[in-house]
Amino acid sequence: MTRKQRPSATPSEKPVCKFRNQSKHFAQGAVLALGSFGLLCGLAQPALAQPTAAPSTPVADAIALGSAFTDVASRVLPSVVSLRVESEQEAPGFFGIPGMFMGPGGPETGEAATQIVRGSGSGVILREDGVILTNYHVVERARRISVHLRDGRLFRGRVLGVDRSTDLALVKIDAQGLPVARLGDSDSARPGEWVLAIGAPLGLEATVTHGILSATGRAHLGVNAIEDYLQTDASINPGNSGGPLVNLRGEVLGINTMIAGRNSGIGFAVSAGIARFVVDQVLRTGRVARGWIGVSVQDLSPSIAESIGLGTQRGALVNAIDARTPAERAGLRIGDVIVAVDSVPVTEGDAVVRAITRKVPGERLALSVLREGQRAMITVLSEHRPGPADVPAAEVAQTAVARSRGHGLRIAAVDPRFLSQLGVREPALGVVSVEPGSAADDAGIRRGDLILRVDGAIPMSITAVDQAARDGRITLLVRRRDSQLFIPLTL
Repeated sequence: MTRKQRPSATPSEKPVCKFRNQSKHFAQGAVLALGSFGLLCGLAQPALAQPTAAPSTPVADAIALGSAFTDVASRVLPSVVSLRVESEQEAPGFFGIPGMFMGPGGPETGEAATQIVRGSGSGVILREDGVILTNYHVVERARRISVHLRDGRLFRGRVLGVDRSTDLALVKIDAQGLPVARLGDSDSARPGEWVLAIGAPLGLEATVTHGILSATGRAHLGVNAIEDYLQTDASINPGNSGGPLVNLRGEVLGINTMIAGRNSGIGFAVSAGIARFVVDQVLRTGRVARGWIGVSVQDLSPSIAESIGLGTQRGALVNAIDARTPAERAGLRIGDVIVAVDSVPVTEGDAVVRAITRKVPGERLALSVLREGQRAMITVLSEHRPGPADVPAAEVAQTAVARSRGHGLRIAAVDPRFLSQLGVREPALGVVSVEPGSAADDAGIRRGDLILRVDGAIPMSITAVDQAARDGRITLLVRRRDSQLFIPLTL
């Protein structure tokens, strides 16, 4: 399985981040039945009194379903954003050619070269003031986040907090009055219902794909510490990560996160139930803390239930209890069968785990258990997990940087021999570094770029950029690899 973050992912990577045609015979039978009914009615009354409404047909049903898809897409698309993320990592020098710079303006000896790594993903706006939900792996180690809105506007994003255990993150942009999507009730979602996956796969913004909800409550995939996935066959590709999986009511049932392998038609979305818990925690406290009671459970299989005299009973069988834990103090015992949590019936062990992880430390859980054939109620007070946290606190990524007042460029003269190799016949300046948060950084200028023009003139000295920027505005002709582009800077 492959995480759906960057197009450079390979099929060997682990998963991280990701129609049903109605029966032809059934449809024909329905039409015939309707037609027969109309004929019989016509025999009992004058011809002019026959109903004029056309009976339902497969084509009409298909058109109605298509209209439902377009209605949902039109409502949700304005709240879906495209994220362009940049991070830095070490690189072996500028263009792999040593001696690019000349004279005292060049970089100091031993300065590490870096390269910009770019990725993309999606997100969904949850609040009108610019709170966006996405995947953690989309913004992991990001130094710059560009948020593209459906209406064409572009914003600089910053990370409010993340939860690595569920691969979720919140990003904030400075805006007001934005269109929002609503988190739905993923616990009530049923396999077989129609869903739409919306995002920017392969950089193609505002892409909508459809499928069905294949399964709910998927876990044990070995990807994240806490797993509660919705499975779907809606097409998910690199760049979909962080986008919403919505039902035909336009409610967000999950956040598209990963797929199984390549072109498998099996995708996974973090459930809205998990997402709601993370969002509430980060917005209220800036971090995520989950409850823990010190118990281990497994599914009560039919064979085990039969062997202990419970017949067809379903539930979660307690197989271990840690010493000096909330579960032990509350009187829970090995062999107890948990059949409900907070009055909600459970039929498997994962349901109990999900209920516990959606509690904060200090909250109570009311467990209904079967013990030796008798039902009992046990109340457990959840606590923080002792020792190193298995579920890390939400961490604030270093993407928000202070705004620099200058242009933010450190430049140096470039050796003419290097320029000759690139086919540049005139003098040029090389960008040695770009100050985070500066006008050059916001404009997208990067280390290793060549400056060919400064306000239309050839830069004859290193101070040319400073002199041109005195009026607060400057336009640079920048060459990067084999392309050139005029880039305006506003200081």
